[in-house]
Amino acid sequence: MYIGLDIGGTKCAAVLGNLDNGVEILDKISFPTADKTPEQILNIFSAFIEEKQKKYKIDGIGIACGGPLDSKKGIIKKPPSLPLWDNIEIVKYFEDKFQIPTHLKNDADACAVAEWQYGAGKGTQNMIFITFGTGFGSGLILSGKLYSGTNDNAGEIGHVRLRKSGPVGYNKAGSCEGFCSGSGIRRLALLELEKLEKKGLLPDFVQKVGGKDGITAKTIAEHARLGDKFCQRIYKISGKMLGETLSILIDLFNPEKIVIGGVFMRSGDLLYPHAEKVIKKESLIYSQQVVEVVPAKLSENIGDVSALAVAKGEL
Repeated sequence: MYIGLDIGGTKCAAVLGNLDNGVEILDKISFPTADKTPEQILNIFSAFIEEKQKKYKIDGIGIACGGPLDSKKGIIKKPPSLPLWDNIEIVKYFEDKFQIPTHLKNDADACAVAEWQYGAGKGTQNMIFITFGTGFGSGLILSGKLYSGTNDNAGEIGHVRLRKSGPVGYNKAGSCEGFCSGSGIRRLALLELEKLEKKGLLPDFVQKVGGKDGITAKTIAEHARLGDKFCQRIYKISGKMLGETLSILIDLFNPEKIVIGGVFMRSGDLLYPHAEKVIKKESLIYSQQVVEVVPAKLSENIGDVSALAVAKGEL
């Protein structure tokens, strides 16, 4: 039996499960990350582990978290979406406390392995997984192996700049993450609203969601489907930028599949038609002919399965 801990900028989760005969989730808790210190979150995780230890033999603890981090030393190094998590020796913390083998991996890498072993990428040799949540990054399966780079920083496509200006993501204006993430879509909408406000215009959408605080990737998607032109434009821009991003990855890595999680799983219908047009225009023809872009098959369970895969040592 394994414990998986998923640490995200929006929410955290702890899961008890097994992957020896397919995916088996026995128990789970989740909670918002906001307003909690790393110490408070570690205490919640510890209480979950202590409770499960009373009933099960725990063979490993796996932690999936956004980078930068050092998987070899087990240290989280202040990810952009987790500014309080500065040089947290998280593996040592749990191994000292529970004497259970503990592993740490970049969440995009962990999700890549989860989708490769149990999801949409099963059977492929060259696959890219993309997180499209609070942040935007990629995990690379190349020639049948996870490629993490020299110090766990391979695949940080979210940091690549697409435009000189634009919404800020991964501490860089106009970055892939700025245009193509849940938080980025919100920031993109706010920037576009500023332009309209200077002209004395305000879309009805803003009032319908109760003001700017009600603007999220989810509410924008909901109103885009209802025909709101402003919201449709936001997803069109994000979709085009996604297409540019995917074209870079297709040209660089020549994958069989690109599997995308997060917002794409829920709003791919609003994003991919625009992305696909860009891919056909921008990427190498022989590479685009062999690649398939699909939503994550593990759906909302991907964070759970990825953390369990880290616990099992499949990375």
